[in-house]
Amino acid sequence: MDDDLHHDPDGPVLIVGGYGTVGTELTRLAARSWPLLLAGRTPGRGRALANEVGAAVRRWDLDAPEPFSAKPRAVVGTVNDPDDRVLRAALRGGVPYVDITRWTARLQRALALTAVTPPTAPVLLSSGWMGGIGSLVAAALADRVGGAAAAVEIAVRYDLRDRAGADSVEFMDRLGLDYEVTEGGRRRLVTPLSGAGRVTIGGHRTMVARIDTPEQFTLPLALGADTAVTRIGFSTNTSTAALLALKQTGFFRWGRGDRFRSLRRSLLHSPGEGGTALMRVDVRGRNGQRRTAVVRDPAGQAHLTAVGALLGLRRVLGEDGAAASAGASFPESVPEPRLVLWALEEAGVTVTVS
Repeated sequence: MDDDLHHDPDGPVLIVGGYGTVGTELTRLAARSWPLLLAGRTPGRGRALANEVGAAVRRWDLDAPEPFSAKPRAVVGTVNDPDDRVLRAALRGGVPYVDITRWTARLQRALALTAVTPPTAPVLLSSGWMGGIGSLVAAALADRVGGAAAAVEIAVRYDLRDRAGADSVEFMDRLGLDYEVTEGGRRRLVTPLSGAGRVTIGGHRTMVARIDTPEQFTLPLALGADTAVTRIGFSTNTSTAALLALKQTGFFRWGRGDRFRSLRRSLLHSPGEGGTALMRVDVRGRNGQRRTAVVRDPAGQAHLTAVGALLGLRRVLGEDGAAASAGASFPESVPEPRLVLWALEEAGVTVTVS
């Protein structure tokens, strides 16, 4: 039996995974504006949070066969949806939908689904780094250089002391797979962890290397960028160097698959008590102008990702100052890019533009 979601403009916002690491942050932010329904595989884990914010909590295990039904005003996916159950249900029920958890191939599959089942409500595929924050900032900078970005480069400093959910290091499973990027207007395959170099991110000289992220697919489509590159480095350069050395052994190719998944993820998933999320976004306009933004969230990467989801939720509900329209879109297609930095600052995220 199919999952059954039906749009109710007076219903709660459904957050799938609403009591996970990112989901908890989003729940606390969203509870200030809307009634909430939290869903996940073990509702008992979410009862304390639900009581704290006055939300309901129910079971929806995306890996289990039993169907789920609800009448939400919108749905946000904060956990992996490997069989597209949440997306399919939202499309069938005409429910506004935000997703922040897809890697590139799964985002492309979601786009194919929206072609086969054209949405009757807004669908925001916001799985770029940190809930699409990098893409939003890129759009804001592109607006400042004349509205057209020739090149966008994103560098992320991943704080190993930060709180992190298991899904936050799922990119480790992709490090053995080449992926496609756009550089100089041409599509080509590159290898993860290639192109290593150093860049200053928020005063930290950080070693960074390539990583497969969805905005490298969406930015050329939405902003017309000829080049879109995302690199990641860790809060200690020795950790990045160790990862690059492990790549040289071929581990991420011969260690692919389920057998080595726990080992791959354990290399990074040792979350601490908290850290600072840092990201640098560089945009070059077609007129030669350049702008750089450093994004800093002292509340950490889970909070920054939740802020991205919150802004996406406001957008699909038409509460960001622009009328929401049916169809699939990406965060960088934001109707009012000049308001992005203000919205981030309002959420406690510092954005320094130079």
